[in-house]
This record gives sequence, structure tokens and C-alpha cells, in this order.
Amino acid sequence: MDLDLTSEQRLLVETVRQFARERIAPIAAAHDESGEFPWDTVREMADLGLFGVPFEEQYGGAGADALSLALVVEELARVDASHSITVGAHTSLCASPIHDFGTPEQKERFLTPLARGEKLGSFGLTEATSGSDAANMATRAVRDGDHWVLNGTKVFITNAGVAGIYVVAAVTDPAKGSKGISMFIVEKETEGLRSGKKEDKLGWRASDTRELILEDVRVPADQLLGEEGRGFQQCLHTLTGGRIGIAAHALGIAEGAFDAARAYAQDREQFGRPIAEFQAIQFKLADMATGIEAGRLLTQRAARLKDSGQDYRLAAAQAKLFCSELAMRTTIEAVQIHGGNGYTRDYPVERMMRDAKVTEIGEGTSEIQRTIIARAILDGAG
Repeated sequence: MDLDLTSEQRLLVETVRQFARERIAPIAAAHDESGEFPWDTVREMADLGLFGVPFEEQYGGAGADALSLALVVEELARVDASHSITVGAHTSLCASPIHDFGTPEQKERFLTPLARGEKLGSFGLTEATSGSDAANMATRAVRDGDHWVLNGTKVFITNAGVAGIYVVAAVTDPAKGSKGISMFIVEKETEGLRSGKKEDKLGWRASDTRELILEDVRVPADQLLGEEGRGFQQCLHTLTGGRIGIAAHALGIAEGAFDAARAYAQDREQFGRPIAEFQAIQFKLADMATGIEAGRLLTQRAARLKDSGQDYRLAAAQAKLFCSELAMRTTIEAVQIHGGNGYTRDYPVERMMRDAKVTEIGEGTSEIQRTIIARAILDGAG
């Protein structure tokens, strides 16, 4: 497999890296502390075209691919995961299902403002009783003439309080189990739709995460996304693609922590010399660098399989599992290398360690990823 990036992809990486270092890095700690959504830099990311990377130019996108999106997310996460998840959730979880399952009219009406970054997107799936058991949702959609009426509450919804367009899963036929779930496109201005309390999170604190509450929300029938009853399969498809994004988030966090730890080890002196000269520190850095390279290969392989139209489900699960656990190991070791300083908010590794944890939970926990991987390798055995 050709692992070289194209000239366009290299330019994209350089552009996003410079933007992240110059515009995001100076504000990341303050927004983490306050939890305030970074509207100014989000608008700048929209101006750069970062909210429509993998979509066709006719819909306002950049006409790139899944690998390019992963590279963007990775570079943003290298500096601040709250910014990277804002782009990732918008693109992978809201705009992508509209792109993949929407009618031409739905794409023109809803995908275009999303791809242009004129509106942010959000995905309403998780509920209080349905996390890993995604099919066990309570939200209902009942047909009423030329509308569907939605009622329910979603939790832990990224961009819930800042989005203009939502893709929401609801049960349309309770008797059919997972085959009775459908997905809908819902606009922010729709009566009865509101965001609830903002979560006070351990990490990704500048990312907007809230409840999404639907009370007699009337959605026109032409905003049913795809076929009625195919919503659960659409959700699984969406989450599979999203796992490449979470792998890229986690990889970027690991890279940022490694960058900080390496620089600190070369500057910090103990016993009359830089701590980078001590084997104990060198071994930590060596393990971090090796893990990052492995994570990069896994993530890019999954993205390239998706871009080539091949089955990428196993590769996405492997990339997501490995990179999320890599992010935790790497950030913990980065804090250790910083010593007492790493335990303070004066250095970014403390924030990175907090940001890393949720990558082992979102888009399917590590336990779910191991289940997916085990089933795939056992089904293919013999």
C-alpha cells in the first residue's frame, strides 16, 4: 500500500498545522478552563474549508477524501482536542450520513451549508439507557399526515447547543426492534427542539456537549433520512466511519503529548544534565514514538480502505482501539516526564491526559471494539 501523501494532502497538513499552532494553541488552555465554545476560531476553521473536507465541491466541500479528513483532525487534536472533535463530529456524524443516505434535494438543502461551515452539525443517537446498546432507544417518531412527530431525550451530544442541523435516530416501529429505527434531519429552529444542560466534562471542555430534548417536534416527511426502518444500519455505518475520526483524534493527542514531553526532556535538567540523557526517559520517548508511528499506519490504512471502497470495518475498529489506548499511555507518560509540573495546568500535558480518556469511550468503547475485532477474526478463521 502506498503510504505517501499527495502534494495536496501535504499542503493541507502544513496549512492546518500552522493554523493550529498560531490561532488555537494560544487560546486552548483558557477555553479548557472556562468551557466556553471557541466561536472565533471555529469560524476561522470554516473559512479554511475544514468543515467540508470529504464532500464534493458541488455541495460546498473541498472534494477531498477520508484520509484528508483524518489528517485535518489529527493536526487539530495535536494542539487541542476540543477543536478537533467539533470538526470531527460535525463531519463524520452529521454531514456524512446526509451525504451517504440523503436524496439530492436533502443534500442540496442540508449538506451544502454544513460543508461550507455556515451551520454546524450534530448527531443524536445516545440516550440514558442506550449507550453501547444503541438499539435500546426510547425516542419515538410517530407519523402524523405529512409529518413525523418526535419525542425523546438524547444525552452526551456533541455540538448540541451550537448546531444548526441535527441527524436524529428514533424508533418508528417498536415491534421490529433494531429494524424499527429510522433517522431524521431536524433543523435547529424546529419548534419543540432544544438543547439541555451543558455537561461539565473531564476533558474536551471547550467542545459543546449537552442533552438534546425533543418535545412534539414535527419533522416534515421529506426529512426522513434514507428508508424508514433502516436507521440502525445507517447508524452503524456512520459510527464505523466515525471510528477513523476518533483514531485520528487520539493519534493527534498522543503526538501533541509526545512533542511536549520531548521538548521538556531536552530542556529540563536534573543532576547537572538534561533528563533526556537518562535512559529511563529515553525509553519512554522511544515507546511513545513507536506507538505513534504504529497508530498512524493503522489510521491511514483504515482511511485508505474506505477511500478505495473496500471493507474497512475491522481496520477502523483496530485503529480506534489502538490509538485511543495509545493516547492514554502516551499522555500519562508525558505527565510523568514533566514530573510535578505535569500535574499542573501550567503545562498542556495535563489537559491532553484529560482529553485522551474519552477516546476510549466515544464511538464505541474499547470493549465494543475488541468485540468487533474478535468477531471479525473468528468469522474469518479457517
